[in-house]
This record gives sequence, C-alpha cells and structure tokens, in this order.
Amino acid sequence: MNRNTVFIHRLVAVCLSTVALTGIASSNPINDSPTPTLTQQPIIIPPAPSIDARGYVLMDANSGKIIAEKNMDKRMPPASLTKLMTLYVTSEAIANGQAHLTDPVRISKTAWQRGGSRMFLKLGSKVPLHDLIEGIIVASGNDACVATAQYIAGNETSFAALMNYNAKKLGMTNTHYVDSTGLPKPNHYSSPHDIATLARAIVTEFPEDYVWYKQKWIKHNGIRQPNRNRLLWRDTSVDGLKTGHTKAAGYCLVASAERNGTRLISVVMGTPSDSSRSDDSAALLNWGFRFYKTYKLFSANNAVTQARTWLGENKTVGLGLQHDMYATIPTGSYPQLKASMVITPKIQAPIKQGKSYGNVIITLNNNTIASAPLVALSDNPVGGLWTKMTDHIAMLFSKKG
Repeated sequence: MNRNTVFIHRLVAVCLSTVALTGIASSNPINDSPTPTLTQQPIIIPPAPSIDARGYVLMDANSGKIIAEKNMDKRMPPASLTKLMTLYVTSEAIANGQAHLTDPVRISKTAWQRGGSRMFLKLGSKVPLHDLIEGIIVASGNDACVATAQYIAGNETSFAALMNYNAKKLGMTNTHYVDSTGLPKPNHYSSPHDIATLARAIVTEFPEDYVWYKQKWIKHNGIRQPNRNRLLWRDTSVDGLKTGHTKAAGYCLVASAERNGTRLISVVMGTPSDSSRSDDSAALLNWGFRFYKTYKLFSANNAVTQARTWLGENKTVGLGLQHDMYATIPTGSYPQLKASMVITPKIQAPIKQGKSYGNVIITLNNNTIASAPLVALSDNPVGGLWTKMTDHIAMLFSKKG
C-alpha cells in the first residue's frame, strides 16, 4: 500500500468519524416551563361570556394569541383609546432620546382651549412632560394630549402622521388617526384587535413606562381627579390601561391584568354604560384566566440545539430563537404540548449570525399552534484546507446533517 493510499484511507477514517457527529434534531423537550400537574379529566371550556359590546377581544400579552373576540376587526370610533397611541409615540420619543420626562412643555392656547376631558392646564405655563403623561393616562386630558403632540412633533397634524406611521409598523390595518385625543372626526377609527395589539406593544416594548398606567389619582392646578378605570379599584391584578367615551363610540375600556405569570389584555368597545364596560372587561379577564394559561417555552438567544455544520471552523453551531417563545393553551393541556424541529440539511459555512437555518414547531394534540425560525446564534466562517477536504469527503458518506 503506497503513501497516497494510506493518506486517503486515513482521510476517509477521519471523515467517517465526523459523520457520527451529524444528525438533524427532530424533537426537543420544552424548557423554561414549570413541571405541569397532570389532570385526571379534560378541562371543559364554556363559551366566552356574552357581553353587550359592539366589539371586543381578549388577547394574551406574551404570545399574542386571541382567546375570544367579537367583531375584532370592525372599524369603530376609538374615543380616548386613541390616547394609547399618543402615549406609545411619546414613550418611543423618550426611549430614542428625542424627549425627556423632565422637559418643560409650554402650554399653548390651542392645547389650553381643547374641549372635553381636561387636566386643567394653565395657559402659558410650563409643565414637565412626565406630568402631562400622567394627565393623559389618569385624567384623559385632551389639553395634555395636544400639548404633548405639539412638543414632540411641532403640531398635532405632524404628530398624527407619527401615530399612523406607528400603527402601520405594528400591523394595525384597521386604524387611522386624525388627532391625538380621539374626539370624533371623520376618518378617525380603530378596531378592538388593533387596540389590543397596541396595548400589547406598550406592555412589552416599554415595561419601564407601563407602571404609569395603574396610577389611580392625579392632582394638578389644585384639582384632584381619579382614574376612570374602575377595575384598578376592584381588582389588584389589573394594572392598566385606558378608558374612552363619546356618544359615537359608547363606553370603551382597555384593561390588562397579570395572574400567576399569565398576562391578558381585554378590549371592549361600544358598551352602553360606564359600569358595563368594567363588568364586561372583568368577565372576560376572569374567564380567560380560569380556562387558559401561558407558558414560556424557549428563551431568546439560548441554544435550542447544536446543528452540524460543514466546511466551517467549528463542527457545530448553536441554533436558537430571536425572541422568547410563548404558548397560550387551555388549562391542564400542557402534557399534550410538543416541540419539534426541522433543520436545514447539510448546513455549510460561512454561517451568518441571525440567519434562519430551520424552524421550531409547537403542536398541541397534533395541531400546530406556534412556530418560529431557528437562527444561528454566532458566525462560523469557512475553515482551513484540511477542514474543507475532510468535510467534503464526509458529506459524501453522510445521509443527513
């Protein structure tokens, strides 16, 4: 046997040993979740409460799952629920360093004379932006909205353009804003689904600001006003968000509550009274918490699996998710939850961090309920000559990977 033959035999042996490392992961245990208690009997879920509203939606804040709805994509007058977008744009400006909570905002005549619910700002006074935010949330102050809009965007028309830009960014396809307050105007509308999407964005994108939404009282210019969200007074698990009312819109309420690690968002629009919007929201939340639970399945930027890679400096690359993955499922059904993975065959270097190389799929009773791309958690550049030679030969023997 000559030297060349010996070299080839050794090279094949190396490659065959490398093949043993290959393989496509087909399943993976769900982690980051508590060990469930097995139930002896299936949970019977009754229909969602029947409520007297033009439309409503009940959404999980973490997974985004819609648990119950009625006319959720129907366009309706949003009244002061509009102010959630005013607040979202303001939080974004603060997060981007374009505005600061301590900034003094001069109160213009336009803001001062705006009708409807008010914070009772003084004409020409200078009020910290933080105080205006509280005035919008607690007192639903139209004057505070206009002052904030003028401070951030110059005037309310330009601010409305920012509102519509962010609505599009968030996927709010049945929403269009004309002003920052929600006072009735043609072509100013939203939907229960869109407003729930917006509320979810406020909760998840600006958690440091979300604490403002549970404030019960505000006092400004010697006038003390309560938060109109009655659920803040009745249910300690409720910590937001906003009420709304006009003759055209009826009584509206966006509420959010967290119980035992699950956070739900309810939106009711077009109810006949102040008490009904509170009672209906409470009914939806109680029903949702009773019969559904949300589990965190995988954490972002943690390796779900190690995938074999070819021609790279490293033999494997960690694949994971770009965002935390949650599933909202009926109470007691966790044991039936399964995760599987489909990984791109024969992944070859160069590997780019953040690029998708497969998917993780979540099923419940054999029905797909969620999926997300598996992305490379690090780069893996092309290896040296020896690596490329051995991997090229090993790939010929590999049936998978």
